Amino acid sequence: MTPLLWILIAIQIVMGLFDTFYHHEFTERLAWRVSQRFELKLHGIRNMLYALLFLLLGWLEVYGVLALLVVAVLVAEVVITLMDFVEEDLSRKLPPSERINHTLLAINYGAILVLLLPMLIDWAMQPFGVTIVYQGFPSIAATACAIGAALCGVRDFAAMRRLGRMRSVPALGLVEKLPGRKTVLISGATGFIGSRLAASLSGAGHHVIALIRNPAKAEMLPSPVTLITSFDQLASDTPIDAIVNLAGEPIGNGLWTEAKRAKIIGSRVDMTGDVVKLIARLDRKPEVLVSGSAIGWYGLWADQVLTESAKSHACFSHELCAGWESAARPAEELGVRVVYLRIGLVLGTEGGFITRMLTPFEFGLGGPLGTGRQWMSWIERDDLIRLIAYVMATPDLAGPVNATAPIPVTNAKFTEELGRRLHRPAVFRIPGGLLRRIGGQRVLPNKALSRGFVFRHETLRSAFEAIL
Repeated sequence: MTPLLWILIAIQIVMGLFDTFYHHEFTERLAWRVSQRFELKLHGIRNMLYALLFLLLGWLEVYGVLALLVVAVLVAEVVITLMDFVEEDLSRKLPPSERINHTLLAINYGAILVLLLPMLIDWAMQPFGVTIVYQGFPSIAATACAIGAALCGVRDFAAMRRLGRMRSVPALGLVEKLPGRKTVLISGATGFIGSRLAASLSGAGHHVIALIRNPAKAEMLPSPVTLITSFDQLASDTPIDAIVNLAGEPIGNGLWTEAKRAKIIGSRVDMTGDVVKLIARLDRKPEVLVSGSAIGWYGLWADQVLTESAKSHACFSHELCAGWESAARPAEELGVRVVYLRIGLVLGTEGGFITRMLTPFEFGLGGPLGTGRQWMSWIERDDLIRLIAYVMATPDLAGPVNATAPIPVTNAKFTEELGRRLHRPAVFRIPGGLLRRIGGQRVLPNKALSRGFVFRHETLRSAFEAIL
C-alpha cells in the first residue's frame, strides 16, 4: 500500500462522508422516503463491503485465491454502484451537487483501482497465505473507517425495514366527498400539498390541470394530468369547476432577510392576482376558488383560542397572509365562492416542517423549542387534502377556514409525542430564536367542524402513528 494509494482512499472517504450526510441524510432524507427503500438496501450492502475492504487493506496482505476474492469484492462494489446510479435516476431527481459528487467519486475510485489492482494481481500469483501488516496511522484510520462504514450499513438496513412498515393511504380515497367528475386547476401542483392533491383528484377520476413553473418536476405528478406552464395556455372557453391556489416561494429554506420576505409575499400575491385575471376572462366562471393562506394570519399569540372570527396581531406572518387573501378577494366580485384556507403546520414525511426534525430526533438530538410552552396548530397532510375536497363540495362554505386539527398541542407535547413514536429521548432544548418561525397559535377549525367535517386524525398521536 503506497502513500499515494492511501491519499486517494482518504479523498474517497471524505467525498463519501459528504455524500452520505449532506445528501442522503440532510437534503434528500432517504431514510424517510418510502420510494428509496431499494436504494437504501444497495447503500447498506455497499457500506458493508467498504467495512470489509478497509479492515483488510489496513491490516492484511492476502495471497493466492484470497487476493482474487478481494478483486471480486471490488468488482461487486462497481456493480452495486452502477445499480445505485440507475435506481437513483428512476426513483428521484438528484440535485446538481450530488451528481457532481458522484462523478468525482467515480473518477477517484477509478484511480484507486488503477493502483490497487496490479498489487492484488501480484498477490494472487503468490502461494495461498495471509500476513498481518501494521502500517501505523493508516491501519488505525482504516479501522475507524471500517467501524463507521459498518454503522452506516446498519443504519441503512434499519431504515429500509422501517420504510417497509410505512404505508400511505391510497390517494384516490381522499376526495370521495367531491361528487361527479370535476375539472380542477391547481397552482403549486408539484409541492408537498399540491402533488398529493393532484394524485388524489386524478386517481378518483377528476380532470386535473396543473400549473408548474419547472417542467423538470412534471414527472412528480401522476398521469393523467394536463400540464401548463402559464395561464395564457388556457383558452377563455376552458371549462374549470374549481381552482386550488397553493403556489408560493418556500418559507422554510433560508433566513427571512428583507429580500427573502419580499420574495415570499410577492410570489403569493402575484400568483393569486394571475389566478383572478384568469377567472375574469373565463367564459364560465369556476364554482369555487380555494386560495391558500396560513394560520400566520392571526399573528403570534399566547394561550388564546383562535377561531375564524378572531382578530390578528401585526407581524410579518400576518402581513404575508393578509396580502395573500386580499389578492384573492376580487374573485368574489366575479361571482366566485372564495375560501381562504388558513393552513396550520402540515405533517407528513415527504415534506413540510417536520422533515427537518426527523433526523435529529432519530439520533437522539431532538427536544423542545425554548420553553416548549408555545402552541403548535397542526394538521396531517391527508386530512388537509380531505378538507380541501370537502370545501370544494360544500356550497355554503366561504371566507376564512382554519385547516388545523381540533386538538392543538404545545411544543413540549409535540416533541414528547415525536420522541415517543421514534423511541428516542427528546431532552435537547433548541434555542428560542427559532420560535418566531414555528408555532405560536392555538387555532381551532370551528367552521369545518360546524359543517360536519370529520378529521381522521384529531390527536397528534394518531397522526404520528399514521405517517411514521
